[in-house]
Amino acid sequence: MRLVLASRNAHKVRELGPLLAPNELVPLPDDVGLPPEEGRTFAENALGKARAAAATTGQSAVGDDSGIEATALGGAPGIRSARYAGETASDEENLAKLLEDVPEGGDTRVAYVCALAIVHPGGQETVVEGRCEGRLTHEPRGRGGFGYDPAFVPAELDDGRTMAELSPQEKDAISHRGRAARALMDRSPA
Repeated sequence: MRLVLASRNAHKVRELGPLLAPNELVPLPDDVGLPPEEGRTFAENALGKARAAAATTGQSAVGDDSGIEATALGGAPGIRSARYAGETASDEENLAKLLEDVPEGGDTRVAYVCALAIVHPGGQETVVEGRCEGRLTHEPRGRGGFGYDPAFVPAELDDGRTMAELSPQEKDAISHRGRAARALMDRSPA
C-alpha cells in the first residue's frame, strides 16, 4: 500500500520507510499544508497531521509526532521538543538547551515518545505510541540519527552508546519510532 507521510522532516521519511515496509512511504506533496501542532498530546498532533494529509491527497496517510520527555523537567520538552529552544531552533540548539536545563549531576532520566497515526480515505483511523527509556549524557557523541540522539543513552543497552552511535538496525530495534511502527503494522489494516 502507498502511504503519504504527513511530515516535512526528511529524517523521519528515511527512518520510517523501512519500518513500514512492505508499504511504500512517500513524502508529503509540497502543496499539502499541515495543521499547527496544537494538540495536548503526541497522539493528537499525529492524528491531526494524518487526517489533513489523507483529506487533501485522497490517499492513506501516516502522521508522526515525537519528542523527548525529561523527568527533571516534569516531562518537558515533550510535544515542544522540535521547538524547545525557539520556533526556528536547530536540532543542535534544542539539544544544547536541554543539556543546560537538565543538570549533569541531577536526574538525567529521559524517554523518547512517538505517536503514529494512520488515516485511510474512508475514515478508518489507528493511533499507536512507542516509548524508549534512557538517560542523558552531557557529552554528546555519534554521527547517526538526529535531534536529541547524540545525548540519549538508551536504558535497554548497557554499553553506554548513544542513539547516534547505533547502527540504523540497532536503533530501529529499540527506538520509540521503531516500536510505534511495529505496533502500527500489527494493528492497522494497511
